[in-house]
Amino acid sequence: MIVATSQVVRGGVGGRAAVFALERLGFRVWFLPTVQLPWHPGHGLATRITPDDAHFCALVDDLINAPWLGEVGAVMTGYLGAAHQAEPLARLIAAVRARTPGALHLCDPVMGDNGALYVPPATADAIKARLVTGADIVTPNLFELGWLTGQAVGSEREAAQAARAMGNTRVMVTSSPALRRGAIATMLATPRTAFVAEHTALADPPHGTGDLIAALFLAHSLMQTGDEEALKRAASATFEVTARSVQAGADELLLAEYQQAIARPMAMVTTRRLATPRTPA
Repeated sequence: MIVATSQVVRGGVGGRAAVFALERLGFRVWFLPTVQLPWHPGHGLATRITPDDAHFCALVDDLINAPWLGEVGAVMTGYLGAAHQAEPLARLIAAVRARTPGALHLCDPVMGDNGALYVPPATADAIKARLVTGADIVTPNLFELGWLTGQAVGSEREAAQAARAMGNTRVMVTSSPALRRGAIATMLATPRTAFVAEHTALADPPHGTGDLIAALFLAHSLMQTGDEEALKRAASATFEVTARSVQAGADELLLAEYQQAIARPMAMVTTRRLATPRTPA
């Protein structure tokens, strides 16, 4: 599996969260950093190292021509350091699929939250045009879903309709509207049905939950557990790791300390099937 996203020196976000979770579940991972940071930007401004276009393309070309490319059965793309990275990543995905028909691409369109983009518009546009389009699985948060579709997503029904409008096989929406007070949901929409996993909302959770749940959902999809079960396991493990990290007073996800939850989550997460929304005539 190839994971292309951000790399931090300290913390459990981006590639550190995704790669740890995938390897804990037994997957061999090639990690392609799109940007290097000392920590999550939410902790304060710091040095940012983004490979230039020529160097990034050369690195991707090496991977495309690697004799081991046939080992790769999935690609996960996440945060991009610059808009120019979308095109070579699209070429890499195409090369993986050419060598391994049926290889999955999960696109986590990391571009914004809380009502605004936190990447340049050109980067968001490149993610949408080159990586979201054609991805087997897309994992936006609620803001990103609205931005990608141009639709209002204030309710559960609106989120399901917007997710289906994207046209991807599976769209998993994090921070989706929940039915219970004080809860938060993750919705998985497919062309024929939609499932929701719901659990108690945590106050001020550490960063990295989106990276973690995306990686876990991809892992369980590759294990062929079925859509609803993959959603439930990914949501349960993410919730448990996050809740335990919050209880410990940590400002980052404590992935190593609570890695057992990644493999065998015990947290209670309720799942339910949504009625299929009908498109107005």
